[in-house]
Amino acid sequence: MNENRLDIKIISEFIKPASRVLDLGCGEGDLLASLIAEKKVLGQGIEIDPMAVRKCIEKGLNVTQENIENGLSWYPDNSFDYVILNQSMQQVLHVDKLLQEAFRVGKYVIVGFPNFAQLRSRLDIFFFGRTPITKSLPYQWFDTPNVHFLTIKDFKVFCARKGFRILAARYIGEKGEIKFWPNLFAVDGVFLVAKE
Repeated sequence: MNENRLDIKIISEFIKPASRVLDLGCGEGDLLASLIAEKKVLGQGIEIDPMAVRKCIEKGLNVTQENIENGLSWYPDNSFDYVILNQSMQQVLHVDKLLQEAFRVGKYVIVGFPNFAQLRSRLDIFFFGRTPITKSLPYQWFDTPNVHFLTIKDFKVFCARKGFRILAARYIGEKGEIKFWPNLFAVDGVFLVAKE
């Protein structure tokens, strides 16, 4: 397991061994490779970037090049135990549609995303009047892959409105896990979610 990636550690703790896992927006496959090695999951990934897909294939991962925005219609209902959207949900245009599809093919959805309300971001906007650039949001406003800038509180409200039940939530700060005031101090949130 990549010891420097607290999000990978947290997600691994959410997942039961030997589960069926679909990683949407899997990047270069670090998370998927870790879950296969550590948890013995049956894992598949979807990634849009052809270079990242190539790196996944070089690692021996089962990954297809596809845009997750196009839906998951080629997967039957209940194909997976877990569907993961780690650092990819905020990059899709139709979040609601994608999550509905994720719950159709999987029992649980794990979502990880950067928290736009983190203190450093708030201070950058307040004092400098510019879109913040942080470790979790490292892009200029004009070249970011993110189309949604959400907060931990936003996601909780969204889940309540959509009838999604948050089973577990963990928060990552700049130096480790955050236990209090996550909307202010966490740079990332990681959630295990089920449908009501």
